[in-house]
Amino acid sequence: MRIAVVGATGMVGQEMLKVLEQRNVQMDELLLVASEKSVGKEVSFKGKQVKVISMKQAIASKPDIALFSAGGDTSLEFAPQFAAVGTTVIDNSSAWRMDPDKKLIVPEINGDSLTEDDKIIANPNCSTIQLVMVLKPLHEKYSIKRVVVSTYQSITGTGVKAVAQMENERTGQKGDMAYPYEIDRNCIPHCDVFLENGYTKEEMKLTNETKKILGDDNVHVTATAVRVPVVGGHSESVNIEFENEFNTGDVRKLLANCDGITVQDMLETNTYPMPLYSKGKDDVFVGRIRRDLSQINTLNCWIVADNLRKGAATNAVQIAEYLISKKVMA
Repeated sequence: MRIAVVGATGMVGQEMLKVLEQRNVQMDELLLVASEKSVGKEVSFKGKQVKVISMKQAIASKPDIALFSAGGDTSLEFAPQFAAVGTTVIDNSSAWRMDPDKKLIVPEINGDSLTEDDKIIANPNCSTIQLVMVLKPLHEKYSIKRVVVSTYQSITGTGVKAVAQMENERTGQKGDMAYPYEIDRNCIPHCDVFLENGYTKEEMKLTNETKKILGDDNVHVTATAVRVPVVGGHSESVNIEFENEFNTGDVRKLLANCDGITVQDMLETNTYPMPLYSKGKDDVFVGRIRRDLSQINTLNCWIVADNLRKGAATNAVQIAEYLISKKVMA
């Protein structure tokens, strides 16, 4: 088993290496791939130094699996080249997510749809993953009509430049700006670029990807995505309208029995999900589960997850684990 990590020196790529090590994914060889300027650099993995190689070298090595986190343009150019030599690509960019011929996978939800013919597999958007993890079991039991979601998204979703901007602002230093405004002590209702319909790409990802993963175009989703000065993870305030009546106690039990979900909902002890405590964890946390008193068959909840873990690196590694365990590779 030979696994390549493409974009190994980036923020998500580094997290992928942590997850591979922590989950002790069995492999015979690890290939680290990055841009030409990083070729030859050494990166630590399991106490050993591994040299970064070029894309061309990696393709020639024909790894079994390639975990991609190097941006959409890189994925569009090189994922098909890896696939052509027999590698199964798991791509973390937005490049392939809405391609009708590519599967958009959250292993707990639709991993069983994968076959050996799937050579390019899309990893969903970080904010979508934590949302659908909660929506899927609820949809199966109560049938969702409509979802209204407002996100509070960590600056780590933008990358190293955004983290540096906030740190500079907190120490009074000048530097490169990842955002058009200061982010420290601020909230910016602008994640990704604006589209002609007035929504951002991030907001439309939540709408379109949720439908694709749930396999139901009748689930209507509307979103507002906001960037906040937080490092630990993404948070979401979610309002869910069902076709059928529900009991909040049953909802808590249902979610508590789902793999990958932790319910934190003890108001008497002020226990609820927070990004500060999701950092470095692989679960999706849900709390503040309560009935919407303004409308029938409608639920409010609060969902939190580390966007670099389950929202990116962990989900990709879990897809790889599924492929290996089920031998879903040619």
